[in-house]
Amino acid sequence: MQEFENSPAPDHNQYVRKVVLPSGKTIEVISFEDVGPVETDIHVCPECTSQLVYPLTWEEADRSRWEVSLRCPNCEWNVTDIFEEEAIQRFDETLDRGTEALVADLRQLTRANMEEAIERFVTALAAGHVLPEDF
Repeated sequence: MQEFENSPAPDHNQYVRKVVLPSGKTIEVISFEDVGPVETDIHVCPECTSQLVYPLTWEEADRSRWEVSLRCPNCEWNVTDIFEEEAIQRFDETLDRGTEALVADLRQLTRANMEEAIERFVTALAAGHVLPEDF
């Protein structure tokens, strides 16, 4: 059986995201995004090129455009501008991917912290440092 490596063509970006199914099984979802004409995405700071620009506020300007206030946490750049729906959709997808990554990291850190706390408690129990009157 021949295995194929999932690698994007030169005109594609690859995104990998882990999904936990209701059964508890974790799978990796690999997405490929076409790289079209180079456009500056809203999440990229024009001053310092940080990719952490986030919205402070946003509201619909008209049927196909949004007024968004943005801030860069690295250099404190900020702006309020009007953006087309397509740019806002890309920005929203980027924010969703960032949120998913943060939640995944939080889960991993929480689990690691709980495992460490349980190990310390078990060690204390075994050494007789935890007594019934402690509860």
